[in-house]
Parts: sequence; structure tokens; C-alpha cells
Amino acid sequence: MSKVLELREKRAKAWEAAKAFLESKRGADGMMSAEDTASYDKMEADVVNLGKEIERLERQAAIDAELNKPTSTPITNKPNGDPDGEEKKGRASDKYRKTFWNAMRRKNFYDVENALQVGTDSEGGYLVPDEFEHTLVEALEEENFFRSIATVIQTSSGDRKIPVVASKGEASWIEEEGAFPESDDAFGQISIGAHKVATMLKISDELLNDSAFNLEAYISREFGRRIGSKEEEAFFVGDGSGKPTGIFNATGGAADGVTTSTANITFDDVMDLFYSVKSPYRKKAVWVLNDTTVKALRKLKDNNGNYIWQPSVQAGQPDMILNRPYHTSSYVPELAAGAKVMAFGDFSYYWIADRQGRSFKRLNELFAANGQVGFLASQRVDGKLILSEAVKTLKMKTASAG
Repeated sequence: MSKVLELREKRAKAWEAAKAFLESKRGADGMMSAEDTASYDKMEADVVNLGKEIERLERQAAIDAELNKPTSTPITNKPNGDPDGEEKKGRASDKYRKTFWNAMRRKNFYDVENALQVGTDSEGGYLVPDEFEHTLVEALEEENFFRSIATVIQTSSGDRKIPVVASKGEASWIEEEGAFPESDDAFGQISIGAHKVATMLKISDELLNDSAFNLEAYISREFGRRIGSKEEEAFFVGDGSGKPTGIFNATGGAADGVTTSTANITFDDVMDLFYSVKSPYRKKAVWVLNDTTVKALRKLKDNNGNYIWQPSVQAGQPDMILNRPYHTSSYVPELAAGAKVMAFGDFSYYWIADRQGRSFKRLNELFAANGQVGFLASQRVDGKLILSEAVKTLKMKTASAG
């Protein structure tokens, strides 16, 4: 039995024990004593920690599988063809990649001009090689899960116009030989532009001159972490001013599917949110919420006495809320009066537009006195929910005055 499967079964048993404890200690008013609450919280924390350990082991397995892949590929070119295979062009070429990183490492590297002119950025610096750009996108996806459930498109310049059907025509019953009624679809459009997100990091001269230091991996991971975190925040709560428009933003975000009638979330509230999304969108719908909200939902039951949160006991299967998978993010608002705290729907209708090319620039003199070299990284991106009915949010009751 694999370690992951063993931990999944252990977590499932721990959750059953926590539920049984909760049932046995609840009083007639549905509340527990402070001592019992502390005990239950510890049992629930054990379930959460087991889940995190399972995720870590699964990530390790994925990394091991990647490292065990063959380091070379078979020759597929035709006899008498290029023995090195088909040469890649532009920013995908091996020459561009090699000279790009030489330019990043060394202050006066003039041999790059011819090789890098294809990737010159209008604001200075050089566009990232294709292979590294792909690596950076992978790093963003690890840090920012939202990209894995949204639709990501590439734009070259200017605003991207997305046609949207605002209302659909319909058929009508008519008499024999009667006139066919006109009923046209109404079309609108949503414009996606590009907002700039940027960051800077400093690396010592010693590290740059150390051939053992993997500059590519470090910059990929660090820039991916910084930009991915800032992106995810905007995709959830961005106000559209100089940044993408977030799902939970009052203007341009998802519409409220339900507003709670009390200060706490009930099973009926979750069920109402589920059915506020039309059936076609529920087929691929997921929940998005904060960890604190998940904790509150773990105590809720359906009308048959079953808890609506269920842990996964099978590898590759996520935990579920009402039999639909969920994702958590610290950028989703926490439980508070008047706040939107949950979203449910098909997030593929949230479109992320990447302006092609992420740019790097090396700063030689700014930090020279400290023996450091600065690196700037920037990306232009926008994001919007293009069909509001595809995703709905749950809003908490506003606190009463006085």
C-alpha cells in the first residue's frame, strides 16, 4: 500500500471520528462547551494537516516522475538530413537562449546583439526566450491555481474584443402559411486590455559569477512566485483600475447568487448558491473560497444528515463540497458581514489575456556599490469574467446598525 493511500485512509478515519465527536458533544441548542470545541478543533486540524501532507507527497511524486524522464530524445530526422534535427528559429532557438542568459550573467556581453535583436523589447531589455517563457508560465501555474481553471489567451497588441451573446432569439408557433417571426440574437462585446505587473530582485556578483548557481531556475521560481501571487490577488479582488477585474469585485465581477439571512452560512445558503448557477455551467463548476470558510462548511449537514464536505480517499481525486471540487485561496475574502466569501460556477468563462512576451532587464550600476546586480521582470496581463451568469457568489448578511 502506497504512503499516499495510507494517509488518505487515515484522514478519512480521522474525519469520521471528528464527525462522531461533534455529534456526541453537541447540546440541545446545537452548541458545544469551550473544552469540547477545543478538542474538535484539534481533531479538525489533524485532518487538514494530513491533507497537506498528502499534497506534499503527491508533488514529490510528480517531481520524481519528471526527473526520471529520459534526458535525451531519439533522432527523428531523415537520413542525410541535419544530424542535430530541425533547427528552431527566433526566440525558440538554442542560440537565443544561450546568449540571453550570457547577457543576464555578464555586464558587457556584446556578442548577443545579432542573436537577440529578434527579442528586443520596446522598453529596453530583451524578451524572454521561448523555452524560459514556458518555464515561467509553469511557475505561475504552481503559484496561481486560478490559471488552471480559467481560459488563458495570448494577445499581441491593443485591446482584445470578445463577442458575447447578450440575449438569444426564440422560436414561435405560427399558423399555416403564416409569416415567420423575426427574433435575432443580441450581441455585445467585452474588451480585454493589458495591465503591467512588475518586480525586481537583486543578486550578488559572486552568485552571478558562480557557474554552479542555476540562474535560470532561481529567477523562474522567484519571479513566478511574486508575479503569480499578485496575479491571483487581482483575479479575485482586483477593481479593474490598473489591474484585472476580480471575480469578487462589485463591478464587473460575478453577480450574487444568494445573500445569507443570518450572520452564519447555513446548508440552505450553500444549496441556494449551487442552484443559482444554471445547469449547463454546473457540469464543470467548482467552488472557490477561503480556508476559514471551508472550516465553517465542515460542520454543515444536508437534509439527510450527511456532511456536505467530504475528504478524498482516492489518489487524483480532490476533496468535495456537495460533490463538486473546490479550491482555496488566501485572497478570497474571509467570513465577515457584507463580504462576498464564496464563488461557484464554471471559471473557464473568466478569461486571462497575456500580452505576448515577458521582459527582463539587467541593472548594472544601481546596486554596484553593494556588489549586486538588479534584475527587472515585467508582464502585461488582464482578466475579466466575460459571462456573468456562469459564476455566482455568496454574500454574507450586512451587519445591522446599532
